[in-house]
Amino acid sequence: MTAPGTAHRREDGELVGWIRPAGDLWQGIDLLGRPVGDPAEWLEVEAALEERGIAYLADPWMLEGEGERPLRVRLVEVTPERIVVKAEDFGAIDLPGRTWELPWPLPARLRPPRPDDPDAFVLSR
Repeated sequence: MTAPGTAHRREDGELVGWIRPAGDLWQGIDLLGRPVGDPAEWLEVEAALEERGIAYLADPWMLEGEGERPLRVRLVEVTPERIVVKAEDFGAIDLPGRTWELPWPLPARLRPPRPDDPDAFVLSR
């Protein structure tokens, strides 16, 4: 897949998303392919992308459809071609890792955690 618009980078050169036409205005797209705010003027879209930033890439996510309960995962790779996640291992280096390759943009089965999700620190019995 080609880039979803014109790349927008922070002052330090880090890619934070893309800007693409939206009628007479512009739409920001984050690295997961989600719209950022409503269509707006170019400078407003740039500001919205920079405000969103990229910190969400380090957050835990939940993957649906791999078992009875959602599975806590971490993002490993995000490109306009795919999203790769791994099972949460809390940084353990001695555990075998399991990864899943998902389509880009963000599929519905990959979502932020909710309060009713399983506690990642407690083993199910």
